Amino acid sequence: MRHLAFLGRRLVGTVPVLLGISVIVFFMIHLVPGDPARTLLGNRATDEAVAALHARFGLDQPLWQQYLSFLGRLLHGDLGRSILYDTDVSELVGLRLPATLWLLVAATVLALLISIPLAVLAATHRGRAADQVVRAVPLLGLGMPTFWVGIMLVLLLALKVHAFPVSGFGKTPVQHLSSIVLPGLTIALAMTPILIRSLRTSMIGVLDSDYVVTARAKGLSHRRVILAHTLRNASVSSITVLGVNIAYLVGSTLVVERVFALPGLGTMMLDAIFNRDFPVVQGVTLVFALMVVAVNLLTDLAHAALDPRIELA
Repeated sequence: MRHLAFLGRRLVGTVPVLLGISVIVFFMIHLVPGDPARTLLGNRATDEAVAALHARFGLDQPLWQQYLSFLGRLLHGDLGRSILYDTDVSELVGLRLPATLWLLVAATVLALLISIPLAVLAATHRGRAADQVVRAVPLLGLGMPTFWVGIMLVLLLALKVHAFPVSGFGKTPVQHLSSIVLPGLTIALAMTPILIRSLRTSMIGVLDSDYVVTARAKGLSHRRVILAHTLRNASVSSITVLGVNIAYLVGSTLVVERVFALPGLGTMMLDAIFNRDFPVVQGVTLVFALMVVAVNLLTDLAHAALDPRIELA
């Protein structure tokens, strides 16, 4: 019951956040030089054609009136109509959202699969060679640009080894899974150094606690002590770190999707920015904001589920 009450309060608190984001995005995108009508029609378009396109999409109105019109449509679930594609933005988002969600899920799963074993290895071999290697090597990935890591993975695992597709998203679930591994790994490599460091530090603190010493004194196996007692309690603080990184990496999907030619929201947003497609930029930004809010909400709920002592406020 307390989870439902917390969820309701957080959803209500999301409304002013989204309203503030809509104001900032709307007026900032209109500061970008260039006329969307002129960009779409070309430099040789007549003034009459440009004026007609302005009137069609309401671009001839004052900015405050355009924003009020946008806000009114938004309250009815209408994100507007794309200037570039001449299609409802909601429909475009529905077509592109699955690829972005696949990417975020794949990145999270791969980051956990890499980080958890390495953090356990480092924490249980504190101060030894394994600990030093685990702490040092992942930092190389943290210092490398995401687009460069993606290109290197394509050269190594796609062009040389032919283990994964070079780009695209495929049409079947199996093709989706195969196509999303390299983009997901690219993002995961940027997350793992922070996750490993956080989980290792937490595990070292838990390993020195009294209840772990007691569990060992009772004769529990090393594996059970690590999985049932140490890892569960150490993961409470790391869940927050994971959630913050996922929320931050929602925006970084723009670069990764462009490198791997994924038909996601990031690619569509970049195309919209270059073509001054204001409705698409506004709509996708709001969707990204909702995704960040959802990630933060799930992080809080997971935090409370792992540690019942935490009060949801």
